Amino acid sequence: MRKLIVSTFITLDGVMQAPGGPEEDPTGGFNYGGWTFNYWDDMMGQVMDGYMAKPFELLLGRKTYEIFAAHWPYIKDDPTADKLNSAKKYVISRTLNEVSWNNSTLLTGNVEQAIRNLKEQKGPEIQVHGSGNLIQTLLKNDLLDEFRLWIFPVTIGKGKRLFGEGTQPAHLKLIDSKISTTGVIIATYIPAGELKIGSFALDNPNVAEIERRKRLADEGKA
Repeated sequence: MRKLIVSTFITLDGVMQAPGGPEEDPTGGFNYGGWTFNYWDDMMGQVMDGYMAKPFELLLGRKTYEIFAAHWPYIKDDPTADKLNSAKKYVISRTLNEVSWNNSTLLTGNVEQAIRNLKEQKGPEIQVHGSGNLIQTLLKNDLLDEFRLWIFPVTIGKGKRLFGEGTQPAHLKLIDSKISTTGVIIATYIPAGELKIGSFALDNPNVAEIERRKRLADEGKA
């Protein structure tokens, strides 16, 4: 079974909306689009080139598909554009009736099953870029094999988040990390089973701790 890999840019507070520019996604009154622009360096370019160097296919949500389809086909004499334009692309959408970007296929019907079928086919890894709504579906159905998170040293406070309400509790294992000259952390994680919890509390809590817990319980009932 081939890997399904998410590669996405996020802020320190988890926002992933419109990293490339204000025009990408201003929905919800989001006016901080383009927050990645001033942080790019040569190392980050080399990492991205590495992602593109080996064969891959793309799985995209509607909004990211529309952003890419309105940009990359019009970029000439660029190796990244050539690879994205020629790669097989699968698009998840409830509203599109057709997709015109070269080598694109619209997936219809049961989304979860369609993606499982893709993973079972022979072929290269499948990369997901952006596509916040799609990622939530992938997380919910335990379909992701790897997270490549580009964590930028900025906070925004509002906007669409990668791990928002409804995210399933899980343990992730860090398998690689790099830091750019501009402070961007590129961290690669793989799923590592269920979230395990514990406690540093005393085995025999004192009176002050018992009272503290009681206050919290009472506040929860209010």
